[in-house]
Amino acid sequence: MKPPFPFSAIVGQTDMKRAMVLTAIDPGIGGVLVFGDRGTGKSTAVRALAGLLPPIEAVVGCPCNSATRADVPDWVTTAEDRFERKSTPVIDLPLGATEDRVVGALDIERALTRGEKAFEAGLLARANRGYLYIDEVNLLEDHIVDLLLDVAQSGENVIEREGLSIRHPARFVLVGSGNPEEGELRPQLLDRFGLSVEVRSPQDVEERIEVIRRRDAYERSAANFFDTWAREDAKLRSQILAARKRLSGLQETDDVLRAAATLCIALGSDGLRGELTLLRAARALAAFEGSEHVSRDHLRAIAPSALAHRLRRDPLDEAGSATRVNRTVEKVLT
Repeated sequence: MKPPFPFSAIVGQTDMKRAMVLTAIDPGIGGVLVFGDRGTGKSTAVRALAGLLPPIEAVVGCPCNSATRADVPDWVTTAEDRFERKSTPVIDLPLGATEDRVVGALDIERALTRGEKAFEAGLLARANRGYLYIDEVNLLEDHIVDLLLDVAQSGENVIEREGLSIRHPARFVLVGSGNPEEGELRPQLLDRFGLSVEVRSPQDVEERIEVIRRRDAYERSAANFFDTWAREDAKLRSQILAARKRLSGLQETDDVLRAAATLCIALGSDGLRGELTLLRAARALAAFEGSEHVSRDHLRAIAPSALAHRLRRDPLDEAGSATRVNRTVEKVLT
């Protein structure tokens, strides 16, 4: 099996890589939306994430990656009384996936005739404690979007058929990518992403040459290329693990809280999700950098990713959302 392209070997795209690393440190940030031109490394970065993330411990035989025996749903009959280390799941959700494939399929006939909860787990179960990736997320069918919104809100997948009910945990980091020319994302789903980034084709000649050089080396010998960058990926993995340990000990001052609230008010951000995501992402960034406290610099660095997709459209302002955020940040966080 061909190894994934190493995360550390991706050239440029700093905002995209940082957003993904921050969600690895604190999954509660709420996922990443990556919009940009074709061929800018969106899918490559997500699949590279699978090789970067630290492994998880899960109950052997549990399709939901349960962390403890008590977490195993009652319909699972294959779970064992032992654990295994396995790669953090990164599950693809294809655009044409049926509802049964996403949420799982319940065998009604077997349930009625034998009184057994016969259930085949879907993609949401496999993504539990990991990542769910949707390419071309803006083209996703509305009924699948509605399902994802419900599960993202509750952290639990519930299937009810003919008076029977099946449920299992479904806590995952949602990662979506797409081309803005092919359609917009529904506001309800857009709001579920903690961070958003825009990626563009590099305009620097030397940077483009380096992209071509690395991709060509990977296509020629994926195993050798992966080995070459294994040490860099391992180093980044260690930084993520260290940041996770530091995260709970970091505190924000009232000044930082006031700055975050003032910034969101100035931008006209609806609700409080903007402030909460901004603070969580800034805290994760501070932990990653080894800082002892969260500062205005951390807010300033992460504000465009945390807030740009939450702004109301201004028909009189032709500047992009990220530009509007940066402009306001300069006024508020000086």
